Amino acid sequence: MQYVNDSNFESEVLKAELPVLVDFFADWCGPCKRVAPVVEGLAEELKGRAKVVKLNVEEAPATTEKYNVMSIPTFIVFKNGAAVNQHIGELSKDGLIRLIEL
Repeated sequence: MQYVNDSNFESEVLKAELPVLVDFFADWCGPCKRVAPVVEGLAEELKGRAKVVKLNVEEAPATTEKYNVMSIPTFIVFKNGAAVNQHIGELSKDGLIRLIEL
């Protein structure tokens, strides 16, 4: 599972050639912990078609603020450097796949 932060967000997410699903989370967040295995499984399943990364909101305050993330988990899909889809709260595997819209 790849993690991103304020310093590598641009290179790993905004400049990525594939669509990127970013999971904004925190270690103390119960719903984030519940959905973590699903997110990690999806990262493997979508390899080569999309990128799945996690961003700890406490370790990346600038990026969290830039994308106005107020509640976690928040999932944002980026394509060609732009946020194209977003969901706040837990999502099933199918819901996450629909969010990415492959």
